[in-house]
Amino acid sequence: MEKTASTSHALKGSFAIVMASFLWGTTGTAAQFAPEISPLAIGAFAMGIGGVLLCVSARKSLFKDTRILFLKPLTFLFGSACVAIYPLAFYSSMRLSGVAIGTVVSIASAPLFAALLEYVLSKKPVSLKWFISFVFGAMGIGLLAMGKSQSMLTLAASQHDQVLGVILGLTAGLTYAGYSWAAKQHIDAGANSQSAMAGLFGCAALVLLPSLWFTGQNLFANTVHTSVSLYMAVVPMYLGYLLFGYGLRTTEASKATLITLIEPLVATLFAIFIIGEVFKPVGWVGMTLVCFCLLIQSIKLPSAFEGTRHKATT
Repeated sequence: MEKTASTSHALKGSFAIVMASFLWGTTGTAAQFAPEISPLAIGAFAMGIGGVLLCVSARKSLFKDTRILFLKPLTFLFGSACVAIYPLAFYSSMRLSGVAIGTVVSIASAPLFAALLEYVLSKKPVSLKWFISFVFGAMGIGLLAMGKSQSMLTLAASQHDQVLGVILGLTAGLTYAGYSWAAKQHIDAGANSQSAMAGLFGCAALVLLPSLWFTGQNLFANTVHTSVSLYMAVVPMYLGYLLFGYGLRTTEASKATLITLIEPLVATLFAIFIIGEVFKPVGWVGMTLVCFCLLIQSIKLPSAFEGTRHKATT
């Protein structure tokens, strides 16, 4: 009975992360409606306001769990710094190298960085199921990028911008994995999932929101800009990270970031059906592989494989 309940909680956690990834997948399409807004401004506003909303909604549990969060001050500061850097790197990467490449590099690199952080900092071995899922997911994301129409690739102004965009995408992947790992550490130490996410995001907001004095001139220039800014802050950031925090209660950071490979899949589908992008057949193969990656995460490996993995890690 206890094992059944545990499996049920794990499935709910994975589903919550899938829903969060779906919401995050809408950000690229939403940003296309306001290209005049600086990527630094949209990232700082969305993550900063999202952090404030998380703190307000989790104020009771956050006050109660403050002591737990500060038991690991370096982990807390590391996670907060990652939250502050992530949106700036992510949205700048998409602006410099194009939405397709920026999203693919940022999201596809996160599971690898998360597994490395867990291995180096938490001494957790990489499971066979994770490795198999990562291979299919990485192949799928690569084919998704190849499936984008060539016209999208011309959005990058120069080869230098393209390279810089990829570097920023890798930075985004590392920081995304970093704050996922930090949040998981606090949750495992006994903090409520909302408290863990709210604490990290609230601390990051202290840096992000003041930066809007220099970058946020166009955030509310017209109705479209205002709608896009508020949507990004409330739906993908606030609601998305509530769901992500809930999922981290029963999901390792490496697995959680692997599941979020659904984000570029969702972003691509929105681009096709809303923006009207042309998509090559190879891209649909990529979508299938990403779905297969998620399917592997939702099933249990045969006992023979599990036994092999157990012997390898003992």
